[in-house]
Amino acid sequence: MTTKLGYSFYRKGLQLMGVGICTGLLVGVLVTFYNIAADFITQYSKNLYLGIRENPAFVPLLFVVLALSAFAIGTLIYFVPMIRGSGIPQTEGASRGLLTMKWYQVLPAMAAASLYCMFCGLSAGAEGPSMFIGGACGDGVSHLLGGSSMERRYQITGGACAGLAVAFNAPLTGIIFAFEEAHRRFTPSIFICAFSSVLTALITRNVLFGLMGKAVTSAFEAFTFSAMPIKSYLYVAFAAVISGLFGIGFYKLGFLMRKLFSKITALKGTVRMLIPFLFAGVVGLMTIYAMGGGHALIEAVGTHGGTMEMTVTSVFSSPIVVTLIVILILRLLSTAMNLGAGVPSGIFIPMLALGACLGALISKLCGLMGMDVIYSDCIVMICMATFFTAVVKAPLTSIIMVVELTWQFTLLIPVILGVSIGYMISEIFRLKPLYDAMLESFMDEHDVKLQRYSYVTTVEANSIANGQAIRDLLWPGNLLIRSIKRDGASIVPSSDTVLLAGDEITAQAETTSLEILQSGVDEIVKPRINTLYIKIKKLFSKKKKDDKE
Repeated sequence: MTTKLGYSFYRKGLQLMGVGICTGLLVGVLVTFYNIAADFITQYSKNLYLGIRENPAFVPLLFVVLALSAFAIGTLIYFVPMIRGSGIPQTEGASRGLLTMKWYQVLPAMAAASLYCMFCGLSAGAEGPSMFIGGACGDGVSHLLGGSSMERRYQITGGACAGLAVAFNAPLTGIIFAFEEAHRRFTPSIFICAFSSVLTALITRNVLFGLMGKAVTSAFEAFTFSAMPIKSYLYVAFAAVISGLFGIGFYKLGFLMRKLFSKITALKGTVRMLIPFLFAGVVGLMTIYAMGGGHALIEAVGTHGGTMEMTVTSVFSSPIVVTLIVILILRLLSTAMNLGAGVPSGIFIPMLALGACLGALISKLCGLMGMDVIYSDCIVMICMATFFTAVVKAPLTSIIMVVELTWQFTLLIPVILGVSIGYMISEIFRLKPLYDAMLESFMDEHDVKLQRYSYVTTVEANSIANGQAIRDLLWPGNLLIRSIKRDGASIVPSSDTVLLAGDEITAQAETTSLEILQSGVDEIVKPRINTLYIKIKKLFSKKKKDDKE
């Protein structure tokens, strides 16, 4: 009995936490240095573009280098297609069992390609690739430790959460993103993987920062928020409606670009990279605020609660409003092009930057309508969260993200109001969440065909499923338990139904083959000999024997 309880405790908690800690350590180191490199390269690229702007003779050379770079990145994507795009959809696909990662191949490829795109001046963020790198780390750790495919999916999820948490210094955002976006449900095992990986990764990052003498601060510090009175919520609703509709426009534009770029097939599709790379050169020569992920732009539109003017540098000596409009249009086009062409660069922070830039414009408009200028920073953050929600459809992530990125709770209620409006607008237009739609598009483009299969099997004793509710198990993606037969009687399954040994279940899922469905279900309903557990058990048995002697 004790052995069974010990094995159950090991399988359902200790093993997941232990592997999660290993994943977190690796993610903490790799993603920390990746983001340090991203910050350095982004700043270097901006200085380089400023230097070229002052020396126009180098402009032709710039575009030659960008054209060659486009072909280089396109060729890399051709050989490693998994790195196409921001990486978040592919990570979610791998965590759901729909895609397979070759972690040793995709991890260095994504890191190198995304950093090079930042160097070239594209509107590229580090957060999406950070999640991808984290997911690849989780996949690699699980493979090296001999984990099952189910355990690998857990660790991919935990690693991805840790990658996002390290990139943003936002642990709760990373954990919530796992439930709301990656799997769209809560299970104890997902929580164990997520929190153990996230906490370990952040502790590792903080230790590394301490050794390097770097301070740990909030992501955005140029904002000061004042509590908004109830009467000012009309401005919040107004700003949220505009931001939500703008998010819908961005969503439509991004997939229009994806459709147009898919028609460019010359040289195995590598030619399609030319357009976003050359456009990045034009944009970079016009304004550095349309380059990189967007941290600088978000900080620049902060007004310290209205006590200071926005620090956005003028474009062509234009007034601040015209400058913001130009930056918004350039960023909108460049981010949509990156999405459409599948440039290996994150769109997470670029989307936040679009929302913040739009919020700065709306705050100016609200000021003309009578709103006190001290609420300008609140409107910027509300628009940022609302825009993200309308596109990604992850409202809880948006709310928690604003709190963690600013380290302030002052505008929590207005943000909840804005996010709710953004989510409702997205529902009215019946949009799929952006990353889900991108995952489907990725699978279509790479000819990953899903078919519906059914599999009848029996829950056995000592399996993970025995005694567990259906909702608490990480089934393969798209799976439904259609029926349960227990002692000759049929049971209508629900998420709360607890499976017992001897239950005959009919599982149905859309997957690439019946064998994959059978393998994924058998890992859950049949006992599995865990080699790592046996090794640990033997080690402790040997230690006890040595102690007795």
